[in-house]
Amino acid sequence: MDLGIAGRKAIVCASSQGLGYACALALAQEGCEVFINGRDEQKLAQARLALHEATGAMVHAVRADLDTDAGRATLLAACPAPDILVNNNAGPPPGKLEDWDHATWLAALESNLLAAALLLREVLPGMRARGFGRVVNITSAMVKTPHAAMGLSTAARAGLTALSRALAREAIVDNVTINNLLPERFDTARQEFMAQRLMREQGIVREAARQQIADTVPARRFGQPREFGAACAFLCADLSGFMTGQNLQLDGGAYTALV
Repeated sequence: MDLGIAGRKAIVCASSQGLGYACALALAQEGCEVFINGRDEQKLAQARLALHEATGAMVHAVRADLDTDAGRATLLAACPAPDILVNNNAGPPPGKLEDWDHATWLAALESNLLAAALLLREVLPGMRARGFGRVVNITSAMVKTPHAAMGLSTAARAGLTALSRALAREAIVDNVTINNLLPERFDTARQEFMAQRLMREQGIVREAARQQIADTVPARRFGQPREFGAACAFLCADLSGFMTGQNLQLDGGAYTALV
């Protein structure tokens, strides 16, 4: 299926690895000119080369810290008129309410709410003026199914969800959509972190820790990043212009509510 986005310019935030990289790969495969982002210059360069070699697409690497005004300005200077924006950022670690002081809360909000909100503020007017725009926010399944240990992530990303829903109703008239992808249990560095945490807590081997995590979802496996990237590309398609303000669950069937 031709998604109709060949030649479109796409910013994919935090995309030197993991789900961000998977989205960048899927968009590059569709013929987009992709701007990837990260803070580790060497890792970013390796990702850019791998994406170009795999797809032949034009891929640009932009080293920038999205949690800062300067970092966001650097990213937008490299691609001032994106057709596609994939908001992504590292999530805060799990913990307990009593451990989250004021500074910890501010850091979580900066990374998982404000960075995306301020990028939206900059790119949305241009998208609307040009008559095309696709924004995909990578949030978390925790937005719909909160867990106490993930309270920082849930609170910050729920704020982004609310903002995006409000903006989506206005932007759709100009063929600009804003949707959210809600992942859970994808085989990325995040799940490796969680497995290592279980290994320390329970004194079990890595394979047992990974299986214990996978068994929490009906699919009884981890999601593959390429599955996630394909869903992102679909939301960015030319023919996805009638779908906005949605939260698409990618969780192996874990979500138990009706709607």
